[in-house]
Amino acid sequence: MSEIVEYSSEGRVATITLNRPEARNAVNGDVAQGLEAAIDRMEDDPDVWVGILTANTEGQERPVFCAGADLKAINSGQAAQLATARGGFGGFVYRERRKPVIVAVDGLATAGGCELVLAADLVVATTRSAFGLAEVKRNLVAGAGGLFRLPRAIGQAAAMEAILT
Repeated sequence: MSEIVEYSSEGRVATITLNRPEARNAVNGDVAQGLEAAIDRMEDDPDVWVGILTANTEGQERPVFCAGADLKAINSGQAAQLATARGGFGGFVYRERRKPVIVAVDGLATAGGCELVLAADLVVATTRSAFGLAEVKRNLVAGAGGLFRLPRAIGQAAAMEAILT
């Protein structure tokens, strides 16, 4: 069985891959712990200068980089496990890093998945990618920093439209 968060490095670049395509790469406790551990590994490797965060979208009808929080985990009382003490949601959004992380998106990045993207240093996306903070549709608030980061990324008016619709 492959790991839920995969790590590899080649030259000066580490590649970190979310590997739950069957669950639309939704963040559960294992993903949060795995992503934090992968960032630790990247930070501790003196040969690595930059990280790329991407996702396995194999077998998905429509590619999904990350659908956000695993709602099954939340409904089963495991919401606290979706964050780590150092990294916040997904073990990543509040994580202090010395090395830049580029997020490579191919597909949807919604809710917490969009929060992961907004917490990166640089974003590269394919033309079939789409982003959104869809929490409002479930009467929730995007609470992992996206409400503050989105206006900085796309401007106040566009952010308000994205957040409120």
